[in-house]
Amino acid sequence: MHRRAFLTSLPASALAAQLSVAESSKIAVAATDWPWWRGFTRDGIAAPGQKVPLEWSKDKNVVWESPIPGRGHGSPIVVADRVFLATADQDAETQLLLCLDRKTGRQIWQTEVHKGNFVKGGNAKSSHASSSPACDGERVHINFLNGGAVYATAFDLNGKKVWQTKVTDYALHQGFGSSPTVFGPLLLVTADNKESGLLAGLDRETGKVVWSRKRPKAPNYASPIIVKVDGKDQLVLTGCDLVTSLDPLTGKENWEIKGATTECVTSTVTDGKHVFTSGGYPKNHVAAVKIDGSGVAWENKSRVYVPSMLFHAGHLYAVMDEGNAICLRSDTGAEVWKGRLGGTFSASPVMVGEHVLAVNEIGRTFVFKATPTEFEILAENRLGDEVFATPAVSGGRVFMRVATKDKGRREEKLYCLGTN
Repeated sequence: MHRRAFLTSLPASALAAQLSVAESSKIAVAATDWPWWRGFTRDGIAAPGQKVPLEWSKDKNVVWESPIPGRGHGSPIVVADRVFLATADQDAETQLLLCLDRKTGRQIWQTEVHKGNFVKGGNAKSSHASSSPACDGERVHINFLNGGAVYATAFDLNGKKVWQTKVTDYALHQGFGSSPTVFGPLLLVTADNKESGLLAGLDRETGKVVWSRKRPKAPNYASPIIVKVDGKDQLVLTGCDLVTSLDPLTGKENWEIKGATTECVTSTVTDGKHVFTSGGYPKNHVAAVKIDGSGVAWENKSRVYVPSMLFHAGHLYAVMDEGNAICLRSDTGAEVWKGRLGGTFSASPVMVGEHVLAVNEIGRTFVFKATPTEFEILAENRLGDEVFATPAVSGGRVFMRVATKDKGRREEKLYCLGTN
């Protein structure tokens, strides 16, 4: 699709919803889109004013379903009239990027990013396509581990490769799942590992490395996140025992302190006074780091290892890996309530209005309110047999990647859920 046609298809709010860097950066996505990991605001909270179904099944509130070849645990993203997601065909040893029609689920194109050179090993819950794409309105970007290295690749909106850049060599431990993010003229990527970890800013138009920063030799899986506090944008990355804040445009260090465990998976959120880190190896912890890096305000031993947290109105809402939901005061870390959901969780919760949607690994989604008053499950829905990908929410629709299993055969589908 030509860029002008793409922009014409955007809602009227799109141009007013440009991100906080210069207009010359040309990030043309709408605030109602879900253009990268954890959505437009990078915190798992959907744009306000949306009404999504609280109940669904394979026969209820399904707008469309679309088969997805291969296997992947990365989340879909949604921009204008397109849905993008990554997948990997284990038999053919291909890593792919897909584009679907947002309204119908029809596949518009499928393009091969890598062929062969699959890296063997890792955690059984990992996949060869665990990153989520990021779209700037002109290009779609995706990270893959292939042939012992992490690559970032950009495609135009018709699926044509624009550039591909090797980020760094990568020593596999559990797997690779860090997602790229777009900021200003840059694509921000990270690939922490035991031998040659790197955090870098790439030119979105050319893939050229604008800045890079070596990381400790330690396994870690977090994605770079931008937080804006007191008018200042900060790139925050947790893990390798550190919480690190950089200028996202230059890579210059704002501050870095000990405040995380070694292996983190979650993406940080902020309450404007702290950034929050959580991890699960070698210790379980949730911690609040002061936004200026001057110290750790509080820490507890909650195990929130894989699903990222949500912040809302002075409280953190988290889904613990072993199946409990928890509400903490963000200023003190004090537990307000804890409630049982059930199952094991890898996908991160998302929030739509006052409702939290949390889906476990066997496809059961629990809906509860983001309120400190009490914990109450409002709905419980089952779709598919396996879910590792975090849902995306856009335009009153929930986009959920699920797998079904029948007589030893595993098939993935992307569902679009809505009430009309």
